[in-house]
Amino acid sequence: MDLASLERRIKVLEDKEEIKQLKHRYCCLCDNTYDADALAELFTEDAVWDGKERGKNNGREAIREFFRNAPNRLPFAIHMVMNPIIEVMGDRATGIWYLFQPCTYAEGNQAVWGSARYDEEYVRINGQWMFQNLTLTSNFWTPFDEGWAETQFA
Repeated sequence: MDLASLERRIKVLEDKEEIKQLKHRYCCLCDNTYDADALAELFTEDAVWDGKERGKNNGREAIREFFRNAPNRLPFAIHMVMNPIIEVMGDRATGIWYLFQPCTYAEGNQAVWGSARYDEEYVRINGQWMFQNLTLTSNFWTPFDEGWAETQFA
């Protein structure tokens, strides 16, 4: 293996680690009262956050507004993401993550288990990885005391 090949491989590993850190910041900000301004800065100006049944938000300002209202819907959430598959192609990348999340629905103060898949596109702007597109596809959101076998979607 020549030095140039080794440098390219190391750069891809560093990029993947930076993307993981971006995702970890996203989760921490969500779990810490949904800091809407800080969350919005993780997304490009023209980004899309698509939660399907949770709504689609086009552009950084719509994403900011979505997260500004998030504590009114989910006053408590712990985003546990796992099993990342990240592909880097220069200044663009894709990622797949699985989410397992205990949370509280504000309506009825209901404890809920949730599971979903994130499909994401990232872009590097001025040396910084950012979300370009984030799609959340739900597997289940079920009352804590019932479980997903009894009630898949609450």
